[in-house]
Amino acid sequence: MDNSICFAQKSDADDKLASFREKFFIPKHKNGNDVIYMCGNSLGLMPKSAEKYIHNVLEDWKNLAVEGHFYGKNPWIPYHEVIGRSMASIVGALPAEVVVMNSLTVNIHLLMVSFYRPDRKRNKILFDFSPFPSDRYAIESQVRYHGFDPKYAMIELKPEDGQYCIENENIEKIIHEQGDEIALILIGGVNYYTGQLYDLKRITKMGHEKGCIVGFDLAHGAGNIDLQLHDDGPDFAAWCTYKYLNSGPGSLSGIFIHKRHHGRKDLNRFAGWWGQDKESRFLMGPEFNPMPTAEGWQLSNQSAIQMAAVHASLDIFLEAGMENLRLKSIALTLYLAYLIDNSMGDEIHVITPTDGNKRGCQLSLQMTNPDKRLFDYLIDRGVILDWREPDVIRVAPTPLYNTFIDVWNFCRILKDGLKIL
Repeated sequence: MDNSICFAQKSDADDKLASFREKFFIPKHKNGNDVIYMCGNSLGLMPKSAEKYIHNVLEDWKNLAVEGHFYGKNPWIPYHEVIGRSMASIVGALPAEVVVMNSLTVNIHLLMVSFYRPDRKRNKILFDFSPFPSDRYAIESQVRYHGFDPKYAMIELKPEDGQYCIENENIEKIIHEQGDEIALILIGGVNYYTGQLYDLKRITKMGHEKGCIVGFDLAHGAGNIDLQLHDDGPDFAAWCTYKYLNSGPGSLSGIFIHKRHHGRKDLNRFAGWWGQDKESRFLMGPEFNPMPTAEGWQLSNQSAIQMAAVHASLDIFLEAGMENLRLKSIALTLYLAYLIDNSMGDEIHVITPTDGNKRGCQLSLQMTNPDKRLFDYLIDRGVILDWREPDVIRVAPTPLYNTFIDVWNFCRILKDGLKIL
């Protein structure tokens, strides 16, 4: 690598995924040029095809009304099955293990109803360092609901002094020492603040060896890293689709429930008619007989319009291939880290793991002398990214639509901004 624009241009010329950028709407800056959009870890860009997919639903609604449930391009009753199969391939699961429904925190709560089953001896929840606040709120409320004290029952992973990332050995130590009291391990697969990618397979194995249920919040993992949920073996997972999966603000969530749990009759769950066995669902009987798949955790039928947006994005992912996207993601973040290390002096440093295989496509940049005016400077010049108090700028060069030139231009503007402050 080198600092020249020629390197970035050549990298883009060699990029076999370069054409996928044209499948997305890129917002315009006030000067008329495309913005440098590196905020896919908060909201993914809109696929151009989403308009067509959503229009098809609207046309069926207009022309078929209630019959759209059974007829049309994508009948609404089985629509979740269509996108569920695609989603399963994105997260490395069996089709029966995945369903798209609700929103993320709703699904976290529903899954904890089934999989957080505390008793007097085993009632603690181990969660990751500085989780997204909604996860903390959900965990604390579930602990309180079951009558336990969050100060005792909530165990937050902590990095060593002076560090931001959690070593596997630290996780192993806590599980070894407190595993007999831990009912549930619920960790974000990719930490939203630092961008650290946890070793999902290793954590699952360690947790299961101590008798813990293991689940993951993959809001920053799905569509970002190459997941293998079935083979890695966690009990459950959940994720949103509006970040890397580009399906629109507040869009649907996905869940994974490992097949070993599908036939269990002893699991608590909140029931709804859409989880009822398909053969008897429309008989409207009084007895709930859930489907023996992840679909059995559904409550209600989902918005066909939202499912259409998810469908549009998933078709792009299937065309690009997660393996290809992951390779480009690592290349983009390696290049970004190189430019930061070789251009910014001591004013900016990366708190995300240096190993590209231990992070997603996000780098968290920490300012030595925090000044949010730098972030405002970037925004004013058409760089869209994310500020986290008190001193971190999260940058996510997303492989579907970001380029090496994007990375080079971002670093040029960042360096100019540091000179002014």
